[in-house]
Amino acid sequence: MTRRARIVLALAAAIFAVTASACKKKQPPVPPAPEINQDSLAAAERVRADSVTRADAARRDSLARAQAAASAESAARDAARLEEVRSTLTAPVYFDYDSDGLSDETRVALDAKIPVLNANPSVRLRIAGHADERGSDEHNLALGQRRAAAAKRYLSQRGIADSRIEIISFGEERPAMEGSDESAWSQNRRDEFEITAGGDRLNPPS
Repeated sequence: MTRRARIVLALAAAIFAVTASACKKKQPPVPPAPEINQDSLAAAERVRADSVTRADAARRDSLARAQAAASAESAARDAARLEEVRSTLTAPVYFDYDSDGLSDETRVALDAKIPVLNANPSVRLRIAGHADERGSDEHNLALGQRRAAAAKRYLSQRGIADSRIEIISFGEERPAMEGSDESAWSQNRRDEFEITAGGDRLNPPS
């Protein structure tokens, strides 16, 4: 074997030895999987459950507030409607000087009472006739009586039972406005309407 061949073989052997040694080196160990922390899992589950509970409580609270607001709004509408019905029944009507004749305006006001009375058959009314200060006491008492009777007659002729309406006169004794001029007198020549029964719960006309 020539010297060159021996050198080549020696180099090859050295390379093989180095390669084999490198192959024999240990690979770095695979790190173990982290252990599951049961306490952390439980804490996370509690956080999630608390979040769901809070969200559900907020939803229920929002729904309750919405329902309460709707109920309050409905109650306010009902109260306003009830007050409107009551005001229609009790709205006074007015007369010309020394007259018990019904003007067009008075007839309109009386017509508005009829559907309310029909929708509330238990309602009873008292019509009180009034006069201004001019004229004698006796004259004004009689005038107030005729004014109350005129309103009752108008309602009765349109289907409201006589038994549901009583009349009275106060003449000039109970002025709605103090004064001795036309602005006061025009307010005192009137019929007033008082609900004497059935006014606790009024139904609006259909």
